[in-house]
Amino acid sequence: MKILAIQFQYLGDAVFMTPALQEIKNFYQNAELHVLVATEVFPILKHVNFIDKLWGANRVRGQLNIISQIPLILNLRKERFDRIVDFGGNDRGAFYSFLIGSKIRLGIINKPRNVIHKICYNQKVLASKLPAPYIDKYIYILRSWGIKRNHFPIKIGFNKKLIFDAKAKLNKKKILCHITTSQPKKEWPLKYWFEFYKIAQEKNYSLIFTSGATLREINILESLKKYDRNIDILYPADNLELFIAIISQVECLISSDTGPLHFASALGLKTIGLFGIHGSVLQAAPNYNNKNKVLSSPCICTGQLEHFNTCKSNKSCMSTILPRDVFFKFNFLMK
Repeated sequence: MKILAIQFQYLGDAVFMTPALQEIKNFYQNAELHVLVATEVFPILKHVNFIDKLWGANRVRGQLNIISQIPLILNLRKERFDRIVDFGGNDRGAFYSFLIGSKIRLGIINKPRNVIHKICYNQKVLASKLPAPYIDKYIYILRSWGIKRNHFPIKIGFNKKLIFDAKAKLNKKKILCHITTSQPKKEWPLKYWFEFYKIAQEKNYSLIFTSGATLREINILESLKKYDRNIDILYPADNLELFIAIISQVECLISSDTGPLHFASALGLKTIGLFGIHGSVLQAAPNYNNKNKVLSSPCICTGQLEHFNTCKSNKSCMSTILPRDVFFKFNFLMK
C-alpha cells in the first residue's frame, strides 16, 4: 500500500502534522508513506525517519500555477497511491489530490458551498467539525480511516553534518530567544525582551537573540542592540536546514507562536512559548504543557479583526505578558 499526505500550509503546520503522519504509519504498518509539501517546508521533514519519501512542490503564495507543476504531478501519478489525505484544506491541496489520483482522497470542506473541494475529494470532513488545536485537528481528519490518537509527540530531525557550523553561529550561547514572527501582532514588545534580558543577565544566564529573515524582522533584531550594544544577536541563517541545526544545539528556546518555537519542541528541547492572540491560544498553545507556555490576558481582536496581521487594540494582548513572569517560568524550567 502507498499513502500520500499533502500539506500546503505554514512551517509550524508541518511540525504539528508529524503525530498524524506517525499515526498513519502505525495504523498501516506495511504501507509506504509519502508526503508532499511546499519546497520551502522540505527541510523541516527531511530527517523524519517514519516518512518513506518526501516530495517538494514549488509555489508562489496566492498563485496556483498547475501547468508548471505537471512534471511533478505526473511523477506522483506513477506512484499509484492507494490513499491520499490533504491536511491543508486549501485549493492547492485539493487540486493536487484530484490530479495525482487515488480511489480514496480525503480532505477538508472549508465552506459548505466549496465546489472545488467537493469535486476533488471523495472522503470529506467539514472544517466546522474539526477541533481547534492543530494536533487534534489532524488526528480528527484521520478518523474517516479508523485511526485514533495514540498521543505521539511532534517530532522532527536535523542534519548532523551541520553541527559544527551550528555551534560556531551560537558562539557558545545556550539560550536562544526568537523575537519576531511573520505577523507583528504575535510579537512580544521589544522593550520587554530587553527587560527579560536584564533579569536573565543578573542571574548569570547567557542569551542570544535572533529573528526571521524579512527586512522588517532583521530591523527589529538590530534595534535590540540600541538598548545595549553588548546584547548578542544571531542573524537569520542562510537556509532553513542550517537554522534547524542551530536550534538543535541550544538548551532552551524562548519565542512567541512561530515556527522556531515548534521546531525546538519537536527536537525535544526545553521551550517557553508566549501566546496571546486568539488563534494562537486556541490552536498552538494547547499543544504545550503549562510549564512550557505563558498566556496573555484574553485577546479582544476576535472575529474580523483576527484577519489583520497587526493588533487593532489600544493595548495588545502580548503586552500583558510581563518579563518577570516569563523569567519565573524560564528559571523554573532550567533548574
